[in-house]
Amino acid sequence: MDPYPKPLKDLIAQLKRLPGVGEKTATRLALFILADRENFAGDLAQALTSVKDAIRLCSVCYNLADMPTCSICQDINRDRSVICVVEEPSDVLALESAHAYKGLYHVLHGLISPMNGIGPQDIRLPELMERLSKLQDGEVIVATNPSVEGEGTFHLIARLIEEKHYPVRVSRIASGIPMGGEVKYMDQVTLASALRYRRNVKDR
Repeated sequence: MDPYPKPLKDLIAQLKRLPGVGEKTATRLALFILADRENFAGDLAQALTSVKDAIRLCSVCYNLADMPTCSICQDINRDRSVICVVEEPSDVLALESAHAYKGLYHVLHGLISPMNGIGPQDIRLPELMERLSKLQDGEVIVATNPSVEGEGTFHLIARLIEEKHYPVRVSRIASGIPMGGEVKYMDQVTLASALRYRRNVKDR
């Protein structure tokens, strides 16, 4: 016999759809929401409705925004000659937290994956090429993950830029052995990436 009424079971089922949330965590969250006496449930419902209604994609870089353009694209202090290409909006947040990049972004919302039927037209690649056609003597930093799809997307971007003769430099975000890591514990893909993207000591 199921001890929970249907509305509570439905809430648990929806919470389980969140990434990293299993049965026990979903149940604990659902019971917290139910037992709360400070209108958390109402505030949460209002916040969820607001974010669905207000959040849109920036018309320039396709990052998340609550206005036609995001705060980064609006920032006049940003270096507009550099565009960092990432897969998802969460990558923008991660890079911004490092406080080391002062250029603009372009969010692809996916990576090219022929095995999964995802081609250049299925992500924001045409929009990127349109932006690059207007960029003079700039740089594109491709910061996709060092996966098969990420590498394939990087190579296609580089090839398209070369074919179209855009006056844009193309660079790839470095990847390999993390700070504090040990070579003997690294997997083959990480080691290969570390060797491929090595740099001359004179570049430091």
